[in-house]
Amino acid sequence: MSIAQELEARSGSVCELCGASGDLKVFWVPGSPDQSSDSHIYICPTCEEQLLDAEKVDPNHWRCLNDSMWSPVPAVQVMAWRMLNQLKGEGWPLDLLEMMYLDEATSQWAKAGLTESGEEMPKHVDSNGNVLENGDTVTLIQSLDVKGANFTAKRGTAVRNITLVHDNHEHIEGRVEGQKIVILTKFVKKSK
Repeated sequence: MSIAQELEARSGSVCELCGASGDLKVFWVPGSPDQSSDSHIYICPTCEEQLLDAEKVDPNHWRCLNDSMWSPVPAVQVMAWRMLNQLKGEGWPLDLLEMMYLDEATSQWAKAGLTESGEEMPKHVDSNGNVLENGDTVTLIQSLDVKGANFTAKRGTAVRNITLVHDNHEHIEGRVEGQKIVILTKFVKKSK
């Protein structure tokens, strides 16, 4: 059974965060200890968009966490806790955080990837929203003129063993035609 099938069965075909149905996607929870289905949640496009882009967060959408924070699934608990912490300034999430219980391992997982201010650290994500990590292989989704070199990196070119640029979550580094170049994450997709 694939991870998507496992998550669909576990969730009852509804978003594990807000309860919406239709067009659900597998979402890997950053900081997860592994790549199993236990490290993923099944979510709707609205939740995914807001998890990946803090500027698009609608606090009222996340009132659904009042229910989903009680999920027995640790990955759902982790994302609920992180979003409630991100929304602390709204007031109402503080009450939910006081009520919420996480066992020690889940609590450590939830806190992994948060900055000292309590905000989630920006992630390197490809054009499809997949989280990128050092050593991944990506494919260019469009041809790119390489500045400072006399060639164009062609669409479909595989870039192996990428390196994340730590001070800019929109940049990765990789070798194309023997030259190390900086590539914007929006122009790549992660290879499976």
